[in-house]
Amino acid sequence: MSEGAVTDDFAMAALNAAKQQLRTAMKQKLQALSHESVLAQSATVFNKLKTFQPFVDAKRVSVFLSMPSGEIQTDAIVRHALNSGKEVFIPYLHKNPTTSPDLPVRVMDMVRLQDLADYESLTPDRWGIPSIDPATVHRRQRIFGGPDGQHSVNTLLDLILMPGVAFDRDPDTGAIRRLGHGKGFYDYFLSRHGSKSVALGRQEAPVLLYGLALSEQFLSSPSEGAVPVGPYDQPLDGLLLGNGELKIPLAPAAEK
Repeated sequence: MSEGAVTDDFAMAALNAAKQQLRTAMKQKLQALSHESVLAQSATVFNKLKTFQPFVDAKRVSVFLSMPSGEIQTDAIVRHALNSGKEVFIPYLHKNPTTSPDLPVRVMDMVRLQDLADYESLTPDRWGIPSIDPATVHRRQRIFGGPDGQHSVNTLLDLILMPGVAFDRDPDTGAIRRLGHGKGFYDYFLSRHGSKSVALGRQEAPVLLYGLALSEQFLSSPSEGAVPVGPYDQPLDGLLLGNGELKIPLAPAAEK
């Protein structure tokens, strides 16, 4: 093994350790939040989102479905989006059809909800998150779909509303950074979505990425820590917080 490879492995191990340390700290912090606070902050985010232009303009929207606690509750957002006539896609985890040592074993696709009744028919998984029945996936519109690709040929998203464990703004670049749950599902999905966009000749209109977070998930000062990021971690176009604030990237000069 070359010296460069050893250095890279060490840097990656250090990055992963820093991420896990922050996840542990945030988990303890979020466990102390009352359910009432989570619901109040979720209502604030929903009311802000209803008139938020990127959301209003989006035709195809991906929305994460929430765990019962510790994050913004998205039930009202999904219902509103469906009632507004948007095409609503939700995450679906499955075995990667492409087998390679360099690729993840499990990956995420986005599958479309047919209507409100379809959404209400979802059953909670072991984490309490409403989930798609795998037996219904073959007949649903998907971003990537199965081997035949019949459900996904021209389908791209306009907007992805993303969960996360912690967020901050890079003090040097002004970018909005996100710490995920550590499985890399969104990182790999966004890479594939970008490749598909280029293949379809739509690189001029990339998907918009907005995080939804409780106020406690935003690290606003160095004393609270910082979000560690690696080469595959994509910055966000913005972040909606439970106190009604919208955090957007800043030009580096504006941070000084």
